[in-house]
Amino acid sequence: MDRKPQRDLPKAKVNLGSLKKTFSVFSYVSGKYKFLFILGLVFLTGTALTSVLFPKFTGDLINAKELSLDKINAVGKIFIILFAAQAVFSFMRVILFVSVTENLVYNLRTTLYKRVITKPLEFFNENRVGDLNSRFGADLSQIQDAFTTNIAFFLRQLIIIVLGIAAIFWTSFELAKLMLITIPVVMIVAVVFGRFIKKISKQVQDKTAETNTVVEETIQGIVSVKAYANEAYEMMRFGKSSDAVKKLGVKRGILRGAFSSFIIVCLFGAIVLLIWKSMTMVNQGLLSDGEAIQFLMYTLFVGGSIGGIAEQYLQIQKGIGSVERILDIIEEPVEDIEADESKITQLLKGELAFNKVNFTYPSRKEMQILNNLSFSVSKGKSLAIVGTSGAGKSTIAQLLMRFYEPNDGEILFDGINANALSLFDLRKQISFVPQEVLLFGGTIYENILYGDLNATKEQVEEAARKANAHDYITSFPEGYETIVGDRGIKLSGGQRQRIAIARAILKDPKVLLLDEATSALDSESERLVQEALDNLMKDRTSIVIAHRLGTIKNCDEIIVLEAGEIIEQGTYDSLIEKKGFFENLHTLQTNREV
Repeated sequence: MDRKPQRDLPKAKVNLGSLKKTFSVFSYVSGKYKFLFILGLVFLTGTALTSVLFPKFTGDLINAKELSLDKINAVGKIFIILFAAQAVFSFMRVILFVSVTENLVYNLRTTLYKRVITKPLEFFNENRVGDLNSRFGADLSQIQDAFTTNIAFFLRQLIIIVLGIAAIFWTSFELAKLMLITIPVVMIVAVVFGRFIKKISKQVQDKTAETNTVVEETIQGIVSVKAYANEAYEMMRFGKSSDAVKKLGVKRGILRGAFSSFIIVCLFGAIVLLIWKSMTMVNQGLLSDGEAIQFLMYTLFVGGSIGGIAEQYLQIQKGIGSVERILDIIEEPVEDIEADESKITQLLKGELAFNKVNFTYPSRKEMQILNNLSFSVSKGKSLAIVGTSGAGKSTIAQLLMRFYEPNDGEILFDGINANALSLFDLRKQISFVPQEVLLFGGTIYENILYGDLNATKEQVEEAARKANAHDYITSFPEGYETIVGDRGIKLSGGQRQRIAIARAILKDPKVLLLDEATSALDSESERLVQEALDNLMKDRTSIVIAHRLGTIKNCDEIIVLEAGEIIEQGTYDSLIEKKGFFENLHTLQTNREV
């Protein structure tokens, strides 16, 4: 499988719409922090003003050497006040901006998480986990950097550029004209040149990542490489990728050399030109020594700010893009899991019915999954659903959990349309045990407790006993405090399945959904899990999606699906006697097992 190299966060176009959306993020800044942000802008302006005053008083100090010692001391005192003020302004600006940004990012992060976990299941089918993780990681970090540093530096440099240019014209109009046709032009060309080199460097990084991917894939699949005697092919593939890296690297080196030459000749040449012109004017008595130094310092300040503001603007563009991507997710519709007085909240008895249900997945509207499907299950009874892959078995479970809504028809609980019931209360009374169980990375105890967060330790252990899990749990040195590892990797499939069953037992549901819960287990694990499932199914309305037909002999009724329609229905024995689709499926499975 090809892996795409990691790329920088994309930039957003800065226009009225994007700025309006970006400014809307300030609604996530809590009350007092909005005032702190304004106060931070005041201190930011102070740091810019004190920076702009530095060249002016430097010029005054140079001119003061021709005056009295008292004048020199007076300017020196001004410098002390200036440095102290700048230190205070900078410190306060950083503290205030960090406080406001951390509050903003905290509110954004918690809101984003809340909105993500309340999205309908289709959202997660359309968005990759890696992309969602990037919203919480890279995008929030980009916003944090933008509001803490990039915006502040951008505004500070912008103020320095405006005030610096004004000061340059105030100092010497003739030198200002020469500066404006040399330094800014050279700086802008340097920035454009630098960005082009950065683009080439990014291409080198991407090609290097592709080369590393070849190495990773080859080593991971070394058995296949050797089995097919394709070492030469892999060496050719690696050599081709490495050659591309070499050529780009040489191109980057040439550009860097040209850039260095450009900086030496043009930028420093322009500075030398200004120094020559200013010294000429000093010699002619048109400019004092202090004014010459003042002009050159303002020129360097403005040139440096012009060069730096481009990078800050680039980072702000990325920040705007991050804000847009996060707000897009936040603004998408979510499931209604909050209390709603218009919804019915009641304890279920466990009667279920599908009434002429039609369904297609939103991402595959051309494929009809369920076609005018109708069936019912009485309270405390068990219904098994069998059929070939793609017949619609798992879709029924997802509709019962209201992960999706039917296109037509009704799903009824105790005779009430599912849409009229509180989604939260409905799901609280249904337990779902899937074929592949996902455990959280904590302890066994925490994973079972997930079924009922208010349960006692005794209730957790009792649920484990009913799930045939207590004995193996207590055989571990740390017992219930055993860490299960990422996704439960430290436990076997049968052990994970019994943890999931214990969790479902602890939940004490009215309705139980089992999605091929024993199909991936060995015989001994299947026996233990099946016993646990039998305990779980007692006195509960159960929907069993079955792959191994021998596990559903005791179900009260079986329906056989094909292309989203019921083609056979009855008990296990009656369907065998019928010698139809079910009996044929049973025979094929029995022969495979033999």
